[in-house]
Amino acid sequence: MLVVGHRGASGQAHENTREAFVLAEEMGADAIELDVRVTLDERLLIHHDPLPTAAADLDTLLTLNEVLDAVSDQMLVNVEIKNGVFDGGFDPKMIVAGLTVDALRRRGARANWRWLISSFSWASIEASRSLAPEIDTAYLCYGLSAAGARRAAAAGHSAVHPEVSMVTDEMVENCHSAGLAVNTYTCNDSERIVELAGMGVDGVFTDEPDMALSALGRSAERGGVNPRWAAWPGRPA
Repeated sequence: MLVVGHRGASGQAHENTREAFVLAEEMGADAIELDVRVTLDERLLIHHDPLPTAAADLDTLLTLNEVLDAVSDQMLVNVEIKNGVFDGGFDPKMIVAGLTVDALRRRGARANWRWLISSFSWASIEASRSLAPEIDTAYLCYGLSAAGARRAAAAGHSAVHPEVSMVTDEMVENCHSAGLAVNTYTCNDSERIVELAGMGVDGVFTDEPDMALSALGRSAERGGVNPRWAAWPGRPA
């Protein structure tokens, strides 16, 4: 099971900062997750909540490119697009999706295995998938029915990201049968992490990557093996 630093190692460093992302990698996390938003002048900034309005405050935030530069080329990166009516505003033009895809593509096609674009906004992942079918996409959700899993798979998405309390054996089986990986958010409980691994969950988002790795009996050393986002056969082409 992949260990994903939720906004970096946000249990030990301030979330969505260079320090948090670098620390997650140093701890041995397989991946980092970050939140991307677009400014009025079309910059991609890393911030979970709605963006501040003061220019000075905006200038303190990392850009997506700065995060990608801060971690090694062996780190997986989940870019969560923030673009919802109840999440600071919805942009139907999907400017944020286009800019995100462009930023990832500039890293070269050989890096595509590292990226996973996700969002609670179905329209945003649909736009991302349409713009860049070569980059994997995931649907962020609270819970997910078997019909919901089939819908996500039929749309060409590669994973779903349900909330950890909603994950059951049945959900995992339904998703895998549909051809979807299951990466769940956010778990900081070692016993639950072990349970999730036993259920076949493919990835866990955590604020404490070192704790998660220890719970799974893993060290910070990868032994020269690069992680990969899980891929399940059977997803419609």
